[in-house]
Amino acid sequence: MQVEKRVIELIEEKISDRPELFLVEVKMLPNNKLIIHVDGDEGISIQDCAAISRHVGFHLEEENTIEKAYNLEVSSPGVGEPLKLKRQYQKNIGRDLSVKLTGGEIMEGKLLEMNDSAIIIEAKVKEKGKKAQLVETSIDFDKIIETKVLISFK
Repeated sequence: MQVEKRVIELIEEKISDRPELFLVEVKMLPNNKLIIHVDGDEGISIQDCAAISRHVGFHLEEENTIEKAYNLEVSSPGVGEPLKLKRQYQKNIGRDLSVKLTGGEIMEGKLLEMNDSAIIIEAKVKEKGKKAQLVETSIDFDKIIETKVLISFK
């Protein structure tokens, strides 16, 4: 879609001098809500989101890119949103993940490290009659359907 393509160009233009920030996704919903998820290696501030919103909104209005009224929402991906980019895995090293695999199984464990092709998690594995053990498991990215960060309220 042309709108999303133009929005991506505008965001990349705005954050080009901020290598720690990155675009996660742009979605134009049927109800004319334009959603932009941007993140940073160390998170992203409300001020950065507002600056991106002003930049994108200004240019979309100037160019009359969207003919109907629309809502523009710029934020970091919400808690519970699946990870979409490898760069998001990097910033979540040390956190607990739930990983859904292509075979349908779900693995949970602490993200220890990642590389271009896989992640390594430390998962609790319990065999019958034995105490649960921590086992390091490598999971190839091409075997992952969805990954979410598990939020602990302990």
